[in-house]
Amino acid sequence: MDLGLTDEQEQFRSLARDWVDREVVPHVTDWDRAEQVDLKIVGKLGELGFLGLGITEEFGGSGGDFLSYILMMEELGRGDTSVRGIVSVSLGLVAKNIQAYGTTAQKQRWLPGLCSGEMLGCFGLTEPGTGSDAGNLTTRAVPDGDGWLISGEKIFITNGTWAQVVLVFARTGGPGPKGISAFLVPTDAPGVARREIKGKLGLRGQATAEINFDGVRVTEADLLGEEGGGFKIAMSALDKGRIAVASGSVGLARGCLEASVAYAKERVQFGKPIASYQLVQEMLADMAVETDAARLMVWRAADLVDRGLPFRTEASMAKLFATESAVKAANQAIQVFGGYGYVDEFPVGKAMRDARVTTLYEGTSQIQKLLIGRALTGISAF
Repeated sequence: MDLGLTDEQEQFRSLARDWVDREVVPHVTDWDRAEQVDLKIVGKLGELGFLGLGITEEFGGSGGDFLSYILMMEELGRGDTSVRGIVSVSLGLVAKNIQAYGTTAQKQRWLPGLCSGEMLGCFGLTEPGTGSDAGNLTTRAVPDGDGWLISGEKIFITNGTWAQVVLVFARTGGPGPKGISAFLVPTDAPGVARREIKGKLGLRGQATAEINFDGVRVTEADLLGEEGGGFKIAMSALDKGRIAVASGSVGLARGCLEASVAYAKERVQFGKPIASYQLVQEMLADMAVETDAARLMVWRAADLVDRGLPFRTEASMAKLFATESAVKAANQAIQVFGGYGYVDEFPVGKAMRDARVTTLYEGTSQIQKLLIGRALTGISAF
């Protein structure tokens, strides 16, 4: 068993780490306070090839394996999980779906811009009344001549007000998952209205939006995959997306650990650095062990993807453990920092706010447990 990285992967990880330290870390506090990352970062991500990782060069991508993508997710998550979310949604949930299921014309239309950073994509699945129960979504696409008219509402859509294209999941048939189809809809199409959601607990630098569709017309050219195949597309994307969220959570936890170790060495109480006290060392040790364990679970799932083997259960395990570990790590980091951890001049308070949502999106921790339990018993909880 080889748990090491290739020279190319190590070089890529170092490139990503250095870039995050230079282009992301110095701005994190300002972006969080402003509730807006500097959108110039999107072009920089594109220039470096980060937005095209895993996409073939024929359509503007930079190639690369899934593990390299996951390494990038960890470094972006360490720097600012808001930036990680921009990439994992536009690339992981939208561009990679277009590559996997799109026609040549769809790939030519959308992939070069998504890979370069000239465009962003968003993933239109969640609705006000259907989060975990995505198979019962209510957005509808009704027949209209040679196309459909889409009407409905989506919520908590990452990149929603920034994106040029939304991958919309809408009901074209009967009830349940088999009646859902996927469409690529330009966000400037007539009938599309977007509103950014402000006042979030975390991920403040990221655009999270409500998107309304009022009779938005689409044609056969906008249908991604087969009619009725939308739910399969969504679930396939989320299986891999959970590994990306898990890896970003490893990065977030690692950032908490690194900040806590540095602070504990500098902070003096009772005449000694607090790093010399055993109960502080215990917190640091707990953070280190869980972060390392989470990373290994993430790498196992990513390796299965690269080898073309089943990975759904391993993805759920990695997502469950890594996200819950990130919340624990952020909480312990605040404890190490004491009162200073409670103000935003130090990074760990933001980490706590950002970590909390990772246990909710792309399948809550409870949904992951249900999926794991179903895999173990062969009995569905749904």
